[in-house]
Amino acid sequence: MRRELRALFVMALLLATPAAAWPNSLAAHPQEEKKQRNEAKYREKLSKEVRHQLVMLPWYSVFDNLAYKVEGDKVTLYGQVTRPTLKSDAEAAVKSIEGVSSVVNNIEVLPLSPMDDEIRRAVYRAIYGDPALSRYGFQAVPSIHIIVKNGNVTLEGVVDNETDKNLAGLRANGVPNVFSVKNNLVVAAEGK
Repeated sequence: MRRELRALFVMALLLATPAAAWPNSLAAHPQEEKKQRNEAKYREKLSKEVRHQLVMLPWYSVFDNLAYKVEGDKVTLYGQVTRPTLKSDAEAAVKSIEGVSSVVNNIEVLPLSPMDDEIRRAVYRAIYGDPALSRYGFQAVPSIHIIVKNGNVTLEGVVDNETDKNLAGLRANGVPNVFSVKNNLVVAAEGK
C-alpha cells in the first residue's frame, strides 16, 4: 500500500510541475502578441512611407515600374525604369526614410532604343485612348504602367476589373511592331 501511495505521490509531483508552469507561459503570450502587432504596424507604416517616397519621385512616369519589399529595416527595390537617374533617385529617397538601415537596389534600367520609345507612345495611345480605359490616365501617375524592352511589352499596375485587364492586353497586342505582351495587371479586388 505504501508503495502504491509513494508511486501515486511521485506521479502527482510530475504532473503538477507542468501545470505550475502554465500560468507563466500564458502570461508571456499576450506580451509576445502585442510585440508582434506593434512590429506589424511598424512594417505597414514603413511600407506606406516607402511607397509614398517612390510615387513622389519627379521623373516617375507611366513608362516606369517601381516595386519594393520591406524586410525589417532593409528595403529591396525592384522594377524597370527608362532613366538611370530615376534608379539612383529611388534609392536615395528610400535611404532617407527614418527607420531604413539599408537599401538593395535591383531596379533595371531599360536600354535606350528609339524603336522602344515609339512602341511606348503607341501602346500609351492604344490603352489610354480607349474610352473604357481612359479613366486610368487621369491620375498623377496612371495606374497602368507600360514597360517596353526590346519590343516586348509588359503591363504592370492595378485595374478595377478583369474586363479592363483583358482590354488593356488586347489594346497593347494590337500595336504594330510589338513582339509580345505580358499582362501583369492586378484586379483591385484580387490585390486586397
